[in-house]
Amino acid sequence: MAGDSEQTLPNHCPHNGQPFLIGVGGGTASGKSSVCSKIVQLLGQNEVDHHQKQVVMISQDSFYRILTPEQKTKAIKGQFNFDHPDAFDNELILKTLKEIMEGKTVEIPVYDFVSHSRKEEAVVVYPADVVLFEGILAFYVQEIRDLFQMKLFVDTDADTRLSRRVLRDINERGRDLEQVLTQYITFVKPAFEEFCLPTKKYADVIIPRGADNVVAINLIV
Repeated sequence: MAGDSEQTLPNHCPHNGQPFLIGVGGGTASGKSSVCSKIVQLLGQNEVDHHQKQVVMISQDSFYRILTPEQKTKAIKGQFNFDHPDAFDNELILKTLKEIMEGKTVEIPVYDFVSHSRKEEAVVVYPADVVLFEGILAFYVQEIRDLFQMKLFVDTDADTRLSRRVLRDINERGRDLEQVLTQYITFVKPAFEEFCLPTKKYADVIIPRGADNVVAINLIV
């Protein structure tokens, strides 16, 4: 594990009543969600009723902007850059995280990666002691980045990330191999190098190999 911090998660909510907000960044398919799930599991929260959860996980992917008809046509053809900062509704992310910090119950959008649109329903997130927010550009916007009390960066090699993305996009999102590889070369890889990788410097803790790095995750928890 690398990093210049020895922070660990709090055993309870801070004295000011605010939740402990953790940002988890890293490239596409680096294992961010798996790291978050492992933290939730180690804290004994994976089978707790959502009304009573002390630890919750939110994905930046839920906050993709509503596309115009022209953008949606591009997205269907694999020609829209979902890895660019402008693809996310950063204003809504900031508003939602601030409301979470105020102890409010919030609604998280549900994004459909097959139709490239937000669903009608939303996920309700109740006040919690620890909130994990994960995404490829979790640290890109300073106003959002400054809200995190702890920042983790999941550092996984490019070959592993690509193979995971290919399997995920084909099996879960209805893509074909050619489209996945074209999108990776055209958008994903350049965006990682330009927008995601530079945010690694903001991390308090860097986790090589993602959720496989049990030692690093245990040290955090």
